[in-house]
Amino acid sequence: MNLIAQLEAEQIASLGKTIPDFKPGDTVRVGYKVTEGTRTRVQMYEGVCISRKHGKGIAGSFTVRKISFGEGVERVFPLFSTNIESIEVVRRGRVRRAKMYYLRARRGKSARIAEDTTYKALKTKNAGADA
Repeated sequence: MNLIAQLEAEQIASLGKTIPDFKPGDTVRVGYKVTEGTRTRVQMYEGVCISRKHGKGIAGSFTVRKISFGEGVERVFPLFSTNIESIEVVRRGRVRRAKMYYLRARRGKSARIAEDTTYKALKTKNAGADA
């Protein structure tokens, strides 16, 4: 393991966050900390993950798209942001693309994504530690 990857792994371990295994096409619910004046609260943002950038590293980010009052809204979240309270996978999507940017031009039924009921989670090195 080279020095940069080792430093990244140490930083991720020090954050102590568990990121679920999700990919573009999955519907995710992100709990994001919102500060209003002196108070903070957690606001849930639920939509389809349309892209993941920079992998699973410390610089990783993902884009979530939802339809709000008939208008498409996209938001980019850093994967290891301190403002993210939780990430929850609502449903798995069966897609054949790494980036779902074509959903921006689709409306209604053509924008639907089929659910993947046969999804198997990726095996990671420390998968047994969570169980």
